[in-house]
Amino acid sequence: MYPYALIGNCHISTLINANGTVEWMCLPRPDSPPVFGRLLDPDGGHFAITSPMMSAQPSYRQNYIPNTNILTTTVALTNGDAFQITDFCPRFEQYGRIYRPPALFRIVEPLRGTPAIQVSCRPVSGWDKTVVTPVRGSNHLRYDIRGEPLRLLTNMPLTYLCEEIPVALTRKFYFGLTWGLGIEDDLIKVTHDFLEQTTRYWRTWVKHCSVPLLHQQEVIRSALALKLHCFEDTGAILAAMTTSLPEQVGGPRNWDYRYCWLRDAYFTLTAFNNLGHFEEMESFLNFLLNLALTHEHSRDRLRPVYTLSQGLPLPEIEHANWAGYSGSTPVRSHNLAADQVQNDAYGEMILTFTPIFFDERFVDLRTRDLDGLLAHLAQLCARSIGKRDAGLWEIRSGLQEHSFTNLLCWAGMERLERIKHAGHLRAISMDLSAERLRAAEALLRGVRDGAVRNGPDDSSHDAALAQLAILGYPDRKLCESTVSQIIRELSLKQENAETGFFYRYVRDDDFGKPKGAFVICSFWIA
Repeated sequence: MYPYALIGNCHISTLINANGTVEWMCLPRPDSPPVFGRLLDPDGGHFAITSPMMSAQPSYRQNYIPNTNILTTTVALTNGDAFQITDFCPRFEQYGRIYRPPALFRIVEPLRGTPAIQVSCRPVSGWDKTVVTPVRGSNHLRYDIRGEPLRLLTNMPLTYLCEEIPVALTRKFYFGLTWGLGIEDDLIKVTHDFLEQTTRYWRTWVKHCSVPLLHQQEVIRSALALKLHCFEDTGAILAAMTTSLPEQVGGPRNWDYRYCWLRDAYFTLTAFNNLGHFEEMESFLNFLLNLALTHEHSRDRLRPVYTLSQGLPLPEIEHANWAGYSGSTPVRSHNLAADQVQNDAYGEMILTFTPIFFDERFVDLRTRDLDGLLAHLAQLCARSIGKRDAGLWEIRSGLQEHSFTNLLCWAGMERLERIKHAGHLRAISMDLSAERLRAAEALLRGVRDGAVRNGPDDSSHDAALAQLAILGYPDRKLCESTVSQIIRELSLKQENAETGFFYRYVRDDDFGKPKGAFVICSFWIA
């Protein structure tokens, strides 16, 4: 488990260590170079609020304010003193729209005694890891980074801040870290006003979630974390807020996931739909429409992954000057997957927008542009049946025909067929039934011993095929046999005992056989 808490506001995000130190923050967007990057290198930049008595091993407790993305870190010292750090990124409705500035606010307050604190704010300029020297103002510091200002406004004496001198915490200290914009009003007033409105926003958002009676706290926390992966400005949905966190510590499977994978967006939007939140789907629809209509690189085929501004995250770069998380190298930015052929994405995009045609709440989204997009996706989907690609696991060593891709082609055609039978998509002249049957035939070419395997030329098991039943494939016996064999062959055991976790596959890939489980596989199988 990583000892970090995530906060953000659907424009920027921050990872805060269990000790209250900001160790990951990319500005001005989550896919920008890091400003604070100690997550991946001790010299990668940080914003720390610590006790000078660190040698006495203080204890830490982190909690989110219930039903919000606002974090508190409590630091208890061995002499009985204690203080608390409250961290949040503002997000609330203002003038009929959402206000979500690229800003982090921090409040430090004494809880017991008179603790001393030491503040160290050392941003870096990006991947070159150059520490940025501040320019001192009357009550703020300015760091010039890549042509834009990062400002730190505070009521703490700047001498203590600049020289990192311990100071007695006899009152609350406030810190407002902003990119580009400044804070013109009183910092204390602004911070409390923003904190109150941000608290109210998140709690209202949670109240509008449809959650089960069981495990509500866990579902709510997961929903709040998922929401932070929506980049609201363009509608993109990030696969992750981080890069180069290893699949296993010390291993080389360290990738940059700070981009929008179409496949991952489908899974995320399905979760939001289940929660009763639909604005994310509408925003992502606009993202995909703009992608298909205005970008030449996406006319003939959609790429698997895009930047938040709809570019391609290429070329993939390895940063040899970064030490990596717990020494796990290489540290990478950008992702070569953007150049791959991954044909399952077309079916997933069709599935993403299918609810629009079967739910009358979305009647306003049934537009000519959406019809044109689905017609385009139908052609791309039909063209992909039985074709070789890199697959959803993004294998780099060669292309092959994948049963999972054929399954998603089948699901896409089956949904389009149902949509057309409901009286929509009249402009599609393709024989959707014939294409659905052709996709099913391609899928069945991958059956061995009564179960669907990775492909017609690869009889290994693949946990992604547990989605056979989830996607509604009508052969119940085939679904049950496929899932049963996946459970038997891909289960991760410890001392011959089931763990509930599963390998995604156990065949060799570009880096040998995977040594760790993949959490999402457990959910598919469940």
